[in-house]
This record gives sequence, structure tokens and C-alpha cells, in this order.
Amino acid sequence: MRVDDFDFNLPQELIAQRPLAVRDASRLLVVHRNTGQLEDRQFTDLVEYLHPSDVLVINDSRVLPARLWGRNKQRSGVIEVLLLRPRGEGQWEVLVRPGKKARVGAVIEFAPRLSCEVLEITDSGSRVVQFSFSGDFEAVLAELGETPLPPYIHEKLDDPERYQTIYAKHSGSVAAPTAGLHFTPQLLAAIDQMGVAVVPLTLHVGLGTFRPVQTERVEDHVMHEEFFELSAESAALINARRQAGGRVVAVGTTSVRVLETLAHDDGTVRAGAGWTDIFIYPGYQFRAVDALVTNFHLPKSSLLMLVSAFADRETIMRAYEHAIAQRYRFFSFGDGMLLL
Repeated sequence: MRVDDFDFNLPQELIAQRPLAVRDASRLLVVHRNTGQLEDRQFTDLVEYLHPSDVLVINDSRVLPARLWGRNKQRSGVIEVLLLRPRGEGQWEVLVRPGKKARVGAVIEFAPRLSCEVLEITDSGSRVVQFSFSGDFEAVLAELGETPLPPYIHEKLDDPERYQTIYAKHSGSVAAPTAGLHFTPQLLAAIDQMGVAVVPLTLHVGLGTFRPVQTERVEDHVMHEEFFELSAESAALINARRQAGGRVVAVGTTSVRVLETLAHDDGTVRAGAGWTDIFIYPGYQFRAVDALVTNFHLPKSSLLMLVSAFADRETIMRAYEHAIAQRYRFFSFGDGMLLL
């Protein structure tokens, strides 16, 4: 399967640069997988497609203020450090720009109470660093760090909380699980009042999620790892709803990756925590997910391949053509899609 089969031309003006004033005022393209029918709706219309017996699975990961600005103690100039994933014992894998100022042994100072030393340069060009800090690391990060935005967003946010879901709880992501950005307290309350169970899991989103696949063949791509956790309570509720005839409606491809990582052949899921590098592309047989709420994804991305596996490539590419023609807003702050 060729990666180029998942390419499309997107007018730059359709890349949403700012969130809408009201989260759930976005549009919703409903895709019926069995018939290929497309419906242009509003995101608040999601309730019309849910059943009281369903379970809505959300990712409660919170985006870290993962971008830091520092200086090399031995060289002049500013260095940008972006946290990617913890290695334990105060060590993190990070991206550094410019890389020439972050050779092994370099010490980068961010403030009197925070610095790091470069321990290793990985095969991909990232760095492994050892942080030195006083006090609580998350508190120091909250004080000194910035919330990173994807590179296709060129405007600074007035309110960084708009790049967090309203239910974000567990810090660890370097990018938002963007399908969840559409939900408001009022919409979630309406869904709950219907009888739909809203169940959390956690997947800390890494930057690799949003990068285009670089190989020529889809099958040659190697997925990055992301940390996940599904509690025993959440797993039991998901299984009970599905066994009673309800559907598992995943909010975001991140929720899908966790559920499918933990799925048994009969569609039930087990509780668990760890790292997943599951790569879902056309031909994959889904076991645990019946419907999907998602955003519009980048060309040639693993996320576009995942949704093309959930429906089929032809249906998804036709849906994207429709969305472009109808001037939907794309990517993180863009509109939503419901795959039924």
C-alpha cells in the first residue's frame, strides 16, 4: 500500500488558526460507513446519533507546558527544548533547536532553579537530557514552560486552556487529543442525561502522531510509542455496555489506539497501562470500537490511515473532498467528523 494514496491537496486557508469562540459551535461531517452517505451537521447534533445504551470513551490526558527556552552555558544564543517523553529519574527525551548547541555534555539553563545536561543523541536526532531542578518538576514546568502548538498553527493563543479538553486531567501529552476539544460541559451533561456512559482513559499524545509518514510503503512505517492507561473501572463499564448491546463510541484516534491495544478477540477490553506502538491502517480488523468521533487529519499521516481503516480509503477520501468543497475547517482547531 502506497503512502501517496493518502495524500490530498488542502487550501491553506482551511487550516484553522484559532479555536471558535464556543467549542461545540464547530461543524460535524457525519459519515455512514455502510452506505457512504455524508451529512453536514453541527457538533451539538452528535446527541442525535448516540443511543442511551452507548459508552462514550474520552482521553483525559492533559497537554504539558512542554516548550522551554534556555541558553547553553558555554555558547551564546537561545535554545528551544521541547519535552517528548519521560525516561525516569529526571531524564527526558527532548527535541532541541538548534541542535548544534546541544551536543553531548552541554548544559542548558532555563532559570536558576531549572537546567538540564545532554546525555545522549538518539538515532532520530532527539536528545536524552538529565534535568536538575529545585522543588516539584511539574510546578517548575508550569511556571517556565509554554504549551506547544502544532507547527501549522501560526497564531499565539490568548488562552492556552483552549488547547486543552474540558476534562483534561493527567498531564503528559505534548499535543492535544483534538477530537475532544469540541466538547462543552453543557454537551457532556446532555449526553450523560441521555443515559450514555462517559468513560475516561489516558493516552499521552506524542509529536509523532501528527507527523507525515516518511516511507513509500505504508507497511514499512514504524510507529512511535505512547503511554496509556485504562483503569479496571473503565474497562468493566465499557465491557458491560457492549455486552448489553451498546456501542463503544471512541472520541479521537488516541482512544481508539488504547482500546484496540487492550482488546480481546471477542471485543471486550482488559485494564492495563504501558506503552503502545499499534499502527492501524486499511486491512486492520477492529475489535473494540463501533463508532468514532475525530477531526480532519494531515495528508499522509498515520491518523488518516487509521480512519481509512475504520471506514475505507475511498469513503474517507471522498469525505475529505466534500469537506474541502464545503469549506470545513481542518486540523487541531478545525471541525469534527463522526464515523458510524
